[in-house]
Amino acid sequence: MDTIDPRSDPKSGGRLLPLTATVLVIVLLWYALTVWLNGPGAIERVLAPKGPWSWQDLVLSSWTLQRPVLPAPHQIAADFWSSLVDWPIDSPRNLLFHVAVTGQSTLLGFAMGTALGAVLAVLIVHSRTLDRALLPWVVASQTIPVLAIAPIVLVILGSLGFSGVLPKAVIAMYLCFFPVAVAAVQGLRSPQRIETELMHTYAASAWQTLWLLRLPAAWPFIFPALRVGVAAGLVGAMVAELPTGAQAGLGSRLLTGSYYGNTVQIWSALLMASLLGLLLSSAMAALEKWALRHRSRT
Repeated sequence: MDTIDPRSDPKSGGRLLPLTATVLVIVLLWYALTVWLNGPGAIERVLAPKGPWSWQDLVLSSWTLQRPVLPAPHQIAADFWSSLVDWPIDSPRNLLFHVAVTGQSTLLGFAMGTALGAVLAVLIVHSRTLDRALLPWVVASQTIPVLAIAPIVLVILGSLGFSGVLPKAVIAMYLCFFPVAVAAVQGLRSPQRIETELMHTYAASAWQTLWLLRLPAAWPFIFPALRVGVAAGLVGAMVAELPTGAQAGLGSRLLTGSYYGNTVQIWSALLMASLLGLLLSSAMAALEKWALRHRSRT
C-alpha cells in the first residue's frame, strides 16, 4: 500500500497558505499604521529640526522613533530578544524573570480555581437545594469586573497578613473557577437516565456513581474549560499585579512601561504574556489528549 508523505499532503499546504497570507497582511498593515500614528511625532521631533525631508525619511523615522505611539514589529522583536539575551535570568530587565513571577501566581490560582469549581459542581449536581442556591451566585459572580474586585480583595487579604503570591493567586482563582464549575456541572449531568438507573440497580452509592459514571462522562466537558480557565487565570494574575505596584511580574512590567511612556516595553511584555498563555493552553491540550487516550484504553 502506498503511503502519503505528510509534507506532500495538499491539505497541509491549504492550511499553511491562508495562515501565512494573513500574518503577512497583518504585518504590512501594522507597518502602515505605525507611519500614520508615529508620523506627526517623527516630523516634530526628528525631521523638522533637520530641515527638508522626503516621504522615505518620514517612513524610516516612523519605524525607528524612540518612544513611539505604536512600535513597529521589528522594534518589539528587538526589545523582546534583548531582554532575553542581554540580561541574566534573575534580572528584572529579563522577561523570563517576570514570567516566573506571574506564572507562579497563575498556576496556584488555576489549581485553587479548578478545585473550587470541581467542588461546587459536585455539590450542585448532588443537591437540588444547592443547585438553586449556588448556581445563580456562581453566574452572578462573573458580572463583577475583575478590575473592580482586585483592589478590594488585595486590601482585605493584606489586612489579614497575606502578601506575596497568595493574594494574586486568589484573583486568578476568581477568574478560573467559573468556566470549570459550569462545564463540570454540564459534564456531570451528561449521563443519560438509563445509565444512572443502571447504577442504582447495581446498588452503587452516590460516590461510586460519581467516580465510575459521572466523572468519566464529564472529562470531555472539563478539559476545554481548563484551557479557558488557565488563560483566564493568567489575566487575573496580571491584573492583580497592577494595583499593588508590584516590582515583578508581567503586569508590573506593563505598569512600568506605561509610567515611563515606554511603549516598546509594553508591547514586548504583551507578546511574552501571549506566549505564556499559549504555552499554558497547549499544556492543557496535551494533558487532555493524554487523559482521554488513557481513558479509552481502560
